[in-house]
Amino acid sequence: MSLTRRPDRYFRIIGSAAKEWQKINQRSLHEAIKKLYQSKMIDCKDNGDGITLLTISDNGKNRILKYNIENLKIKKPKRWDGLWRIVIFDIPESKKKARDAVSGKLKAIGMMPIQKSVFICPYNCKDEIDFITEIFEITPFVRFITANEIDIALDLKRKFGIIS
Repeated sequence: MSLTRRPDRYFRIIGSAAKEWQKINQRSLHEAIKKLYQSKMIDCKDNGDGITLLTISDNGKNRILKYNIENLKIKKPKRWDGLWRIVIFDIPESKKKARDAVSGKLKAIGMMPIQKSVFICPYNCKDEIDFITEIFEITPFVRFITANEIDIALDLKRKFGIIS
């Protein structure tokens, strides 16, 4: 509504929103909310004034993060900036499952292993790496390095399709 300055369009938007709200099957809506509450995906709080506040629970936030991590990919820019992004980690044996999952996820998002616990990518991926380390709760064991040269650059450029 804030995108329009004309009052006639503003009221038309409000009117159409009210019509759409009436189309929602109230029983189906209540059932869907009840299922979310029972699955502990949302928390409900009555304000005492007849308004119920629905918020995403910690369990719901974790489910959303897990969904997002499955679709995570490193975006390839139109032009390479000439920098290498290197992820190194030393994850303790007590977190072996997380270590194995992180290795697999780094490969899946487009990073290339150059050693057992060292991965490289030519594209900006700091946000993706921060997200992954946070999800797997391994942030203290992971380092992110940005470098402008590496001795195997020619081979890496070929593998990443930067040069043919």
